[in-house]
Amino acid sequence: MGVKIVETSLRDGHQSLFATRMTTEEVVSVAKELDDAGFHALEVWGGATFDSCLRFLNEDPWERLREIRKVCKKTKLQMLFRGQNILGYRHYSDDVVDMFCKKSIENGIDIIRVFDALNDIRNLKQAVLSTKKYGGHVQIALSYTTSPVHTIEYYVQLAKDIEELGADSLCIKDMAGVLLPEDAYTLIKALKKNTKLPIELHSHCTAGVCEMTYAKAIEAGCDIIDCGVSPLSNGTAQPSTQAFNSCYKGTKYDPKLNIEALNKAESLLTKIKDKYLGNGLLNAKSLSVNPNILKYQVPGGMLSNLIKQLSDQNAMDKFEDVLKEIPNVRKDMGYPPLVTPLSQMVGTQAVLNVISGQRYKMVPKEINEYLHGRYGQAPAEINEEIKRKIIGDDEVITCRPADLLSPEFESLKEKYKDLARSDEDVLSLALFEKVAVDFMTKRNNQNKAEEVEEFNLIIG
Repeated sequence: MGVKIVETSLRDGHQSLFATRMTTEEVVSVAKELDDAGFHALEVWGGATFDSCLRFLNEDPWERLREIRKVCKKTKLQMLFRGQNILGYRHYSDDVVDMFCKKSIENGIDIIRVFDALNDIRNLKQAVLSTKKYGGHVQIALSYTTSPVHTIEYYVQLAKDIEELGADSLCIKDMAGVLLPEDAYTLIKALKKNTKLPIELHSHCTAGVCEMTYAKAIEAGCDIIDCGVSPLSNGTAQPSTQAFNSCYKGTKYDPKLNIEALNKAESLLTKIKDKYLGNGLLNAKSLSVNPNILKYQVPGGMLSNLIKQLSDQNAMDKFEDVLKEIPNVRKDMGYPPLVTPLSQMVGTQAVLNVISGQRYKMVPKEINEYLHGRYGQAPAEINEEIKRKIIGDDEVITCRPADLLSPEFESLKEKYKDLARSDEDVLSLALFEKVAVDFMTKRNNQNKAEEVEEFNLIIG
């Protein structure tokens, strides 16, 4: 049986390359071709797509998912879900996590890939229970990184814990593209020996080693790889789908994808890519290879957002300095894997350290909460001097952070009963309250105006 491919261009492709700005219309325009191509699954939702729809595109993310599901009749739809963070940047109560899993599956998601930025499996438990309760396939991703504590033994034990938790499959989520070929081979061999779960590999081309890593992973027994149709592949995104389909054609690893459908998808996505190159949202830096990433460990999505953050402040001259500061902040914080929300937190702290000219002079509230234990257990010891400087002698929690949260869903439903039109709306408000209020107010006012206009036409 050939290697299976999960197609990522409609989620991670544009998230990594141009800050998740593809519109629903653009996504749906290529969905049929991708549905016809024979992929194991299409990754189309989750990650930063939800936030971007509301914040930048004036779109309903739930409507995007429904529109994709209408078109995609053959292929499973997959999403990325940050455990207790869901798709936001803090921990949410268990009832909100449960309802989000329920509504994601009801609106069209088949596979929920769940991960925790710290690999703290306590933060995965509710999402796993809820996904299985509502009939979804739950894939647990281990956030891959390198550090003195992130050894093969660490990942094998984590995989065993993940299998025991109830995962249907396991993903190695190499968000920064730092997994080297021989390390991938050794890791997958060890995981295959110690678990029975199907293994998927997710990586990025940022460092220039990803294709070699995928090849060695497949040789070691990797069952599924994440790729993107060529216009939205490489650079800070995933390797090219067509390249792997061609490389393994006629071999025992042959993915057997529909070339005609892929060619049509490529043509459509090329036009979309050209638009974002033209308007500047796709920065040339996101398309280039940077082997220094093996040292800095900056994920693709983090890199594109970092570029935008510095550009907005007219501080692109500080880009290299910020990249050099990121590993220092990461070490201070106990070597967290650089994945959302920790990647944004560490990245922002590095930016502040460089721009202010004084380390930890300014500290985001999220870093403060992390040091209080509110995101979970750090993989290694946190720099005690930095910790004291920021939180003094405050008590640090040791329980599962969500155990301290009261149920939120019903109170939000009551609070926004005049604004929210569905449980999905309430979930949008739970995750991005202010942004969702602005979006729904505009949407509801527009709908009222259209109703008045229609009424006037009828009586006129």
